[in-house]
Amino acid sequence: MPADVANTSRPHVVIVGGGFAGLSTARALAGAPVRITLIERHNYHLFQPLLYQVATSALTPAEIASPVRGILRDQKNATVYMDTLTDIDKTTRHIRTESGRDFAYDYLILATGARHSYFGNEQWAAHAPGLKTLDDAMELRQRILIAFERAEMETADRERRRANLTFVIVGGGPTGVEMAGAIAELAHSIAHDFRNVSTRCAHVILVEAGDRVLPQFLPALSQRAKRDLERMDVDVRVRTRVEQIGEGYVVLNGGRLATETVIWAAGVQASPAGQWLKAPTDRSGRVIVNADLSVPGHNDIFVIGDTAACTPAGAAKPLPGLAPVAKQQGEFVGRLIAARVRGRRAPDAFRYRDFGTMATIGRNSGIADLRKLRVSGLLGWLLWGAVHIYFLIDFRSRIMVAMNWLWAYLTYQRGSRLITGLGQSTQGGHDGSESQDGESGTAGWRGARGLRLGSAG
Repeated sequence: MPADVANTSRPHVVIVGGGFAGLSTARALAGAPVRITLIERHNYHLFQPLLYQVATSALTPAEIASPVRGILRDQKNATVYMDTLTDIDKTTRHIRTESGRDFAYDYLILATGARHSYFGNEQWAAHAPGLKTLDDAMELRQRILIAFERAEMETADRERRRANLTFVIVGGGPTGVEMAGAIAELAHSIAHDFRNVSTRCAHVILVEAGDRVLPQFLPALSQRAKRDLERMDVDVRVRTRVEQIGEGYVVLNGGRLATETVIWAAGVQASPAGQWLKAPTDRSGRVIVNADLSVPGHNDIFVIGDTAACTPAGAAKPLPGLAPVAKQQGEFVGRLIAARVRGRRAPDAFRYRDFGTMATIGRNSGIADLRKLRVSGLLGWLLWGAVHIYFLIDFRSRIMVAMNWLWAYLTYQRGSRLITGLGQSTQGGHDGSESQDGESGTAGWRGARGLRLGSAG
């Protein structure tokens, strides 16, 4: 073990979660006189904004995920454990993990992310999976690709074929919009591979309960996104509520629609960090933190990223769960702890630098609100691509993603569309497996996920 990791006289910083927030904290402490223990339930860091591209066969898991140990390889004051947080004792300043290990801490950072929220209808999870982990992405890819295969074989029953080729995405935020556009592009690109399925057969429906898609953007940009989706043959339905989801159907505003593929992109729920800490939370379960991101009454515990409800001075509402927010919060906490252990004045309040918001709709179509610059169409799409490549964690991933996107743009072809791991039970029926849900790049909580086809971008 490196000397500075083994030096127990140094303050011990325990970070739970290897997503943007947790890794940013660890990196910000690279030169600080501390010992760092990073606990992550997976052995990789995941770039979640591109999960939908794994789900639609545009990218592979290896292109958006990197081993956490490799990322922190050269940081001698950091040790990584693949484990799951189970309990926090604030009085003795210890945490316990699923493996039975006990860690004493001087500073504790919880960056445990978020999971899907079905607004009290958890039974829908079995029929409408969300997109938070690599497992989610791979299962959705299985569902989508198998839908086309089943439609190809369904030559006698037109209604069953229509149900197999009807894709319903619930939620008109960036994830839902990007997923809808990607499935529409996939349908166009693979139609020539089939004999009984054409591009016109696929029916992609984007459902939004509000008045418009992408409500966080200016109305003009939201309207442009809706027009671009409709140009791609996506059926955009605003002011439409989901009333029921079951095996092979969804009920929208009282009307029953036959579909074999429903994708949930409508809501998130924070990890149970608030329950562990017995701290105040908002309606989404996010811990309400102080201005310096610490937990009220505990200046040695910090909650950051999707798990934190942080409302900066002068802001009307808490910051959204975005990668730039998580990165900046992690860097802030790292600087704060480094200042404290060196006996210097620590920053007193987190201030978020908002560089803007963007989303992609499909080929040559994107929107970007960069405060003083608002663009759409081809320029918005190019800006979106450049920013996402920049945010990828390592150089290799940036090169691979850029090359794959260039190839897809020039050839109109998606990546490998392999269906694997289905076993014998795929003969004429769904092959499902029940497993635990959680955010990749996070650690320390488990949420229920129902039976899904296959078996997480």
